[in-house]
Amino acid sequence: MTLMLSTAFAAVAQAQSTMPPAADATAPAVAASDEGEEVVVNGTYARSLAAGIETKRRAAYGVDSISSTDIGKFPTQNVAEALQLVPGVAITRPRGEGLYVSVRGLGPQFQNTLMNGRTIALNDLIENGGAAGRQFRFEMLPAEFTSSIDVVKTPTADMSEGALGGNIDVKTFHPLDVGTKTTINLRGTYTTQTDKVRPNVTVLTSAKNAEGTFGILAGAQYWGKTVRNDRFMNFGWLLNRYTDAARGGAPTGLYSPTRTRPTVETEDRKRVSGIVSAQWAPTPELETTLDVVATRLDVAYDEFGLDIYPDDVNVTIGGVKQLPTVLQPGYTVVGDTITKATINNARFMASREYSLNRHDLLTVGLKQAWNPDRWHVTANVNWSAAHSYHPDYRTGTVRSRAYFIAPLSYDASAGYQTMPTFTTPVDVTNPANYRLYQFNIAPKDSKDWDVFSRLDVGHDFDGFLSKLAAGGEYHWRKRDYFRRDYLIDTATNQPLTSLGSSAYQQLPYDDFLKGVGGNAFRNWLVPVTQAYVGDFFTPAVAATPLSLGDRRSSFVVTEKIAATYLRADYQFDAGQVPVSGNVGVRYVHTDQVASGTLIVPAKGLVIDGVPIADGTQVPQAVSYPKTFNNVLPSFNLRADLTQKLVGRLAASRVLTRPNVTDTAPRITVSTDAQTASGGNPQLVPFLATQFDGSLEWYFAPSGLLSGAVFYKAMDDYITQSNTEINIPNRGTVRLSSSINGGNAKVYGAEAAYSQVFTFLPAPFDGFGVQGSYTHTEVKADYTAGSRTIKDQLIGLSKNSFNLVGFYDKGPLSARLSYVWRDKYLSSTGSTVQAPTYVAAFGSLDGQLSVRATDQLTLSLEGINIAGARQNTYNDNGLRFGEINYYGRTILFGIRAEF
Repeated sequence: MTLMLSTAFAAVAQAQSTMPPAADATAPAVAASDEGEEVVVNGTYARSLAAGIETKRRAAYGVDSISSTDIGKFPTQNVAEALQLVPGVAITRPRGEGLYVSVRGLGPQFQNTLMNGRTIALNDLIENGGAAGRQFRFEMLPAEFTSSIDVVKTPTADMSEGALGGNIDVKTFHPLDVGTKTTINLRGTYTTQTDKVRPNVTVLTSAKNAEGTFGILAGAQYWGKTVRNDRFMNFGWLLNRYTDAARGGAPTGLYSPTRTRPTVETEDRKRVSGIVSAQWAPTPELETTLDVVATRLDVAYDEFGLDIYPDDVNVTIGGVKQLPTVLQPGYTVVGDTITKATINNARFMASREYSLNRHDLLTVGLKQAWNPDRWHVTANVNWSAAHSYHPDYRTGTVRSRAYFIAPLSYDASAGYQTMPTFTTPVDVTNPANYRLYQFNIAPKDSKDWDVFSRLDVGHDFDGFLSKLAAGGEYHWRKRDYFRRDYLIDTATNQPLTSLGSSAYQQLPYDDFLKGVGGNAFRNWLVPVTQAYVGDFFTPAVAATPLSLGDRRSSFVVTEKIAATYLRADYQFDAGQVPVSGNVGVRYVHTDQVASGTLIVPAKGLVIDGVPIADGTQVPQAVSYPKTFNNVLPSFNLRADLTQKLVGRLAASRVLTRPNVTDTAPRITVSTDAQTASGGNPQLVPFLATQFDGSLEWYFAPSGLLSGAVFYKAMDDYITQSNTEINIPNRGTVRLSSSINGGNAKVYGAEAAYSQVFTFLPAPFDGFGVQGSYTHTEVKADYTAGSRTIKDQLIGLSKNSFNLVGFYDKGPLSARLSYVWRDKYLSSTGSTVQAPTYVAAFGSLDGQLSVRATDQLTLSLEGINIAGARQNTYNDNGLRFGEINYYGRTILFGIRAEF
């Protein structure tokens, strides 16, 4: 969330160039006053802001944008972090870096992300099995390659469907726009939690011929960063765990904590990226553009944890059935929460989790534009692939663990903002107290392919009908996900010391969550990954065939989407008020096939001539085809009420398809708890009817005050279902899957203000301010298991705001921002589990740059300057959740341009 923001509203007209068939519009370097004279605005940031205000004023639909002021000069280390300054936009930043984007309270899966106006392959980094399938990881696109990002909130019929929140179009640099120029950007990234500096090197060069008819741009980047996140985490609070007389005889209706883990998460992140763009425009009417972007992100993840299970029941370890946990007399209850208790037979488990994760993205796009006279013809094709996997098979997700059983005493009466106090009479740092636990390696491989093509034809007219456009689009996508789990019980229940002293170590950090009160253990013993792998993952183990569980975890989902649209642009005068806009309709046909493997009991089955005993669990390949047909009308109206006042109205029907993993016929069983997750191939898309209205007051050439209201009525909202099922060799587990479970309405208002204080005398005319506030409400009634969820949606914050103060004049540029969002629901819980909330969070960020010469600029940035921590809780401030602290990030560097 750094503050090198080019502008919260700049380059809005560029949105029209990548959302065919809207016309191109280039933002001017200066703004014009109503009397027609030019008002020169000093400073690159200030000029960009003024130009953005003017282009927003001319936009044909509701859109906000941020842009680079020059080649390789995007404002932040991550494009997601810049987007949070757009009104109505919030981001998630796990371990301190912006990753996913939400718009108007709807989570990342509800956004449709394009690159240069084209769909792209989407995939999740498979650190721990994630592969949701709709949200774009913004870390995969270097900020320095990005020219602008548009967030479209009121779509038109020609725009690719898929967003209930916003259409987000990420645009890269093109040589005919840049001209002949080279930039070299050298930066260091320092994180206070690791006390390490990693390099960031970006080189971009562009050239075009003297006639301006041919250009080529190329660039490369190496980016490194080390991360340490201190995390006290809890996996939920459960209802009625100790009501049985043998387990404590507690009254019904009380919540107690489940698995809890103090842990240190570390990452060594390395990203290598390249870009090539070529353009040929032999005539003003004809232009060909080639875009190629490739990124490889390697993340070496190493986690040091101490898992504590205060709710074990029916647990077998290495063939030995464990005693259930028992609530002891003398516990304390506040409301419906057991805030203080002693629990016998709790399991303590020293845990080390390591994985080397690789995420590759390659996208190749070709655009042909032909604009003879009043005709506009555009053809677009794009091929992209995203691949997430473990490059070293022996280092998939490796879980090395050792355990002991002992009483646990906890005291959570201080609330979720401090750690509870945990105590046990057994020394958690002494290896002699531990026995070996089941060893687990989980290789995963997730592949995503995306093929996109479209043709647009438009014609300009005079009169009421100003333009008529039609087009078609074909989109093919395939997700192929594979996972297996090697579960090795060879030495389970043997003493940890039997592996030798090289198999364990003390936590290599002595300042866990320093500054946070409470004491849920700050030092503990952890296994050594290499020793466990060497002892247990033998060639014989690696060669074992797939298990039934492995087969049911893997899946393939394909989508074939054909769409066509008709859009009409209109203009007329309502008295003295010029009115313009567009109306259209989009038809979408989707064929989806979800394939996987179910495990079923055999009946009369014969394999290779050998009869299989009835009741034997066997794999069965399954495939579920499903077809959707949707009609999506849209309407946009813009009225120039006065020379300074613009009003807009919009209405549309929009959709978002379910997450890929939610539609896959799969079941993945946790190796750590009696839970499982599964898919539902019968899910239908989210659909919504939305309305927007806004009023924009352009009170000065560099000033804007705007307000907007919005309303979304959502159909077929997808929620969670919980079912108790029996898994062979695991017993009864709680299966969580998705169903279409209800309706929801989201509505709210936004306000934004931007101004450069050009009316002040020099040198104070370089000061400026911008900010926005969003309030969102929801009416919803759906269930999670048997729990009723009222007026809440996952990821929706009721209030959010940002405020930026800046100075930009001459060689000096400085910015300071504060971005804040209210609490939001992150998990609905279930019949027996309380829902989880992420607490309100704000980040203070800053930037300072000095232009030493016309070619050299020095920069310094700070992220999370105030050292904020991010917390969660479980439906009640006394039910602790997570405490995350990833420290501060400092970036410093030099940029050369020639």
